[in-house]
Amino acid sequence: MREIDVKEVARAVEELCIEACYDLPEDVLAALEAAREAEESEVGREILDICIENARVAREQRVPICQDTGVTVVYLEVGQDVHLTGGDVFEAVTEGVRRGYDRGYLRKSVVDDPLFTRKNTGDNTPPIVYTDIVPGDRLKVTVVPKGTGSENMSALKMLTPAAGVEGVKRFIVETVDRAGSNPCPPVIVGVGVGGMMDKAAYLAKKALVRPVGRPHPQPEVARLERETLEEINKLGIGPQGLGGRTTALAVHIETHPTHIGALPVAVNIQCHAARHAERVL
Repeated sequence: MREIDVKEVARAVEELCIEACYDLPEDVLAALEAAREAEESEVGREILDICIENARVAREQRVPICQDTGVTVVYLEVGQDVHLTGGDVFEAVTEGVRRGYDRGYLRKSVVDDPLFTRKNTGDNTPPIVYTDIVPGDRLKVTVVPKGTGSENMSALKMLTPAAGVEGVKRFIVETVDRAGSNPCPPVIVGVGVGGMMDKAAYLAKKALVRPVGRPHPQPEVARLERETLEEINKLGIGPQGLGGRTTALAVHIETHPTHIGALPVAVNIQCHAARHAERVL
């Protein structure tokens, strides 16, 4: 049994909040650069140049890539041989977010009540925290500051099995088409298929942290990712919605067993500032 003090978790979350908002992941930056080379639209190339330059300035000057530093989603993969000591790990994660958003001068956007008062909590807490128990004696912390421009364009649909693969593909493409310029394309499209309603939505968001360019390990799913990406990029929405072939950088699909009468599909869209950072303790 390996002990980890929750103070280490708080410190990791604090640092990852800042890192995620300042440093675009290398795989996303590489995808933007590749898209710039392939883009046929002159306006599209100019916009992609600006996106790449924005990422460089953010990293060098230590400022947020985007002013919307989102709601903080934190994934904890807890090894079954880890013993967390020193307090409540969820309180530690919350404290890490609080300190990270304060020290990093990140915009605080969380309101305490979604329906009535909608008063800003002042520190971007509480975060949304998911935990998975996994083999081993390590704790992996992944921080995803998810902005609302792309989140608001996400969707979920309870298809019937008769819809099949083509129905799934059609729903994904239609969701991106309806989103248009709103999620600040080029986007990354996370898709969850299977489970029940809640599991599909969870899978769709978790799919966004898979490195761009890494296909699903199951060949049939990887092929569906490629085919769906091609269909999306035929829409002509282009960078920032001003036309071109680069509407999406990637489609990431994750699946889970489901009921014989169900085919739930969730689409979670991420803008080109696909912020996330991770650390293993």
